[in-house]
Amino acid sequence: MTKSRHINRPRHSWTEDELATLRRLYPDQRTSEIAQLLGIELQLVYACASRLGLRKSAAFAASDKSGRILKGGKLSQQTQFVPGQKPWNAGTHYVAGGRSAETRFQPGRAAIEARNYLPIGTERISHDGYLERKVTDDPSLMPARRWTAVHRLVWEAAHGPVPAGHVVAFKPGQFTNVAELLTLDRLECRSRAEHARHNSMWRRDPELMKLYQLKGAITRQVNRIKESTHA
Repeated sequence: MTKSRHINRPRHSWTEDELATLRRLYPDQRTSEIAQLLGIELQLVYACASRLGLRKSAAFAASDKSGRILKGGKLSQQTQFVPGQKPWNAGTHYVAGGRSAETRFQPGRAAIEARNYLPIGTERISHDGYLERKVTDDPSLMPARRWTAVHRLVWEAAHGPVPAGHVVAFKPGQFTNVAELLTLDRLECRSRAEHARHNSMWRRDPELMKLYQLKGAITRQVNRIKESTHA
């Protein structure tokens, strides 16, 4: 079971004296100092002040104690640029070190010819083991959509586009991902429903189907015994 992210949040029961001190000091004093004075967790002090609707005063916000860098204030004068001041990195150009140059994009044609680019006609084996061929560089398509299964291309070359709701598949026992062996006589066009039935686990492994049926029968019998025991 996942634990609540707030399960270890500290708690504190505020007394009337502590609340009075918080109301009195919060507008004009640092919250960390108030927390230290009261001996209470800083986040609890912030939370209680928020519940009470307490806010820092304008005088505190304009002072150096607030930690804010105000234009023209003492803190800002220590760190802000002044007219005519030259930054330490003026005129320099950052260049990443290490082996970054090997994978860095280059201007112009070099960006297209990055080392990961594969030309149209390249063939590869997909995660499912099918032979695929790159057919387009269309940038509007996702990279995976730029590849088409070669067995589909073989079937379409002979019969035209695959009808809607159908797929091109290998006949039983005819699968291959070797280009030279991938011929039309190994293929057939099926409806998606037929394809789903063909790839059904029960059809591919009748023994597994029997085991699932037996498991279901055992589960039902166990449930009946439990119900009769608690009746």
